[in-house]
Amino acid sequence: MAEYSPMMQHYLDTKEQYKDCILFYRLGDFYEMFFEDAQTASRELEITLTGRDCGQEERAPMCGVPYHAANMYIAKLIEKGYKVAICEQLEDPKAAKGIVKRDVIRVVTPGTLVEDNLLEEKKNNYIMSIYKQGIFFGIAVCDISTGDFLTSQIKETNNFAKLLDEIARYYPAEIVVNEMMYSSSEEIGKIKERIDCYISNVEDIKFKFDIEKLKERYKIENDSGEEIKELADKEFALAASNGLLEYIMQTQKVEMEHLNIIKIYNITKYMALDISARRNLELIERMKDKSKRGTLLWVLDKTCTSMGGRMLRRWISDPLIDVNEINRKTRCSKRIKIKYDA
Repeated sequence: MAEYSPMMQHYLDTKEQYKDCILFYRLGDFYEMFFEDAQTASRELEITLTGRDCGQEERAPMCGVPYHAANMYIAKLIEKGYKVAICEQLEDPKAAKGIVKRDVIRVVTPGTLVEDNLLEEKKNNYIMSIYKQGIFFGIAVCDISTGDFLTSQIKETNNFAKLLDEIARYYPAEIVVNEMMYSSSEEIGKIKERIDCYISNVEDIKFKFDIEKLKERYKIENDSGEEIKELADKEFALAASNGLLEYIMQTQKVEMEHLNIIKIYNITKYMALDISARRNLELIERMKDKSKRGTLLWVLDKTCTSMGGRMLRRWISDPLIDVNEINRKTRCSKRIKIKYDA
């Protein structure tokens, strides 16, 4: 059997590392896709499928998109539930000797979008990690575009039902799970029944109980902003946090300087509402068409900024049950309104 051409062999070697992604492989002014990726992209993006000589008897299926319009095509693939690995040229082709050096500079997933034109400005785009050990769960949630990072753990009774409530609270665009969670097919099936999101399996080694590593890099607070020193009893939350941070670093391939605070919260601080109750109450979106108009959020939202809109959405999604906390937040809202009216 004939060998693949050097360029195609490099493409295949790169693709082997990103099997769960559609690989955008930069060739000149285009990102090209080959073989199964090309067939998938051609179908989903409605672009022409052609072929390219690859050193074999048969030409490799191929399609491509202009690099300057790549974001538009990537957004369409992400919306359809795919992950995209962007393999960029790392040197000037005119100065290169032999094959141009290329490598993946970023993996774009539903939960790691940061481009303003691809996100709703008054809505968080959450990615969640779930760490399962026995009947207990650790969860971590992050919005990479804003730097918000929250974590908690569930070590009570009826734990999976509480986990579903937390998933409904954040409605993440993507969930990453450890191997025990991923192998729990019944639980994964119930999650998929309730929420349409991408679920990735991440090896257990990423979910470390490494407290010191987190404390070196991140300030760890409770959800009132007070720094937490004692973390020995938060092992599941910290494991979920480590797993999520590792996944973010693995996909973004740059230091996330704005991710510097981890907030640990207690799930019993908020009212438990399952996904059916949230839909029926139409708190933030209508049941019929998922639009905002006619919801409680639509009635109350007089915010002027994206940050204010996201905060109001969080307050509606996370009803407090402690009277003192409710009064404190009410006073805070009044001060904001007085300042705005003035």
